[in-house]
Amino acid sequence: MTAPDPLPRAVVLVEGASDREAVLAAARALGRDLAAEGVRVVALGGAGGVARQVAELTAAGLGDRLRGLYDVGEEGFFRRALGAADAGDLAARGFFACVADLEEELVRAAGVAGVEAVVTAQRETRALATFRSQPAQRGRDPEAQLRRWLGTTSGRKARYARALVEHLDPGALPQPLRRLLAAT
Repeated sequence: MTAPDPLPRAVVLVEGASDREAVLAAARALGRDLAAEGVRVVALGGAGGVARQVAELTAAGLGDRLRGLYDVGEEGFFRRALGAADAGDLAARGFFACVADLEEELVRAAGVAGVEAVVTAQRETRALATFRSQPAQRGRDPEAQLRRWLGTTSGRKARYARALVEHLDPGALPQPLRRLLAAT
């Protein structure tokens, strides 16, 4: 009979797979191996799943070990699940908000030229040019175009979350990611 897995030192809750990829890549950029540190990063599959996960993890004795990252528009789900009064209360518990979402934070941190360099490295320059030429994209600012384009193909958000984090200097990582990893 094997011994049961020890409880993780911390559990990081994030909304989706792209957020998970970004957290893991940011940790690596900072010289950390979250798995080796006993930190589990869980993609919720959307903010609506946070209440169930928090309830299950709290019942398993991990309530005080929870940390997370969320989109500011989804704050209500996290406040209710954690019994938090406001964003300050969430931050005190190790949960940090992205302004719109993590992709927006990464696009802002990398800048248009930085994202375009990553697109070139991923060999998707033509796909981005085609997207930008669509009538609905004409006249939109480049940051909004890039953020929208990241979500147009299955798996692209997760792939680019990792690639954009790897492109950034560790000191340029978006503040919510830095704060989350400092609290974990």
